[in-house]
Amino acid sequence: MDSSLKNKKTRLLFVCLGNICRSPAAEGIMQTLVNKNGLHDIIEVDSAGTSGWHEGDLPDERMRAHGERRGYDISSLARKFRKSDFDNFDYIIVMDDNNYNNVKSLASNKLQEDKIKKMTDFLIQYKNHDEIPDPYYGGATGFELVLDLLEDACEGLMHKIINS
Repeated sequence: MDSSLKNKKTRLLFVCLGNICRSPAAEGIMQTLVNKNGLHDIIEVDSAGTSGWHEGDLPDERMRAHGERRGYDISSLARKFRKSDFDNFDYIIVMDDNNYNNVKSLASNKLQEDKIKKMTDFLIQYKNHDEIPDPYYGGATGFELVLDLLEDACEGLMHKIINS
């Protein structure tokens, strides 16, 4: 790893609608990768939702259970995305087009808009997906698919950060 990376911490904010399924799962998966690869000094992760419906709540119990079976701690408390997040994060990574449009509507300038990325931009194996689907109203297979996609995209994102 390039020694200059040690001096710059890349701050990631994962964003979905309610911050109880997809974005806290992405945060938990990425934090596991950071821990496993000793990247604490260069990568920091957080998550938020475009709505405040679940603010202060734990993630959906089904997502926590599916994640736990894969060895992930998905336990961050839900919070709403705020305009100050543009100043506090290098990447604002959204799960779908609605999230993208909601976050973009809060951006004040092109620099802030350029921080917004789709999670699917970082997929390696599952490149045929253009969104991370919301599993909330579905069954177990939906949660498993989301975890598969997030694992793939988090791996791709980690490699992008390390190699940039």
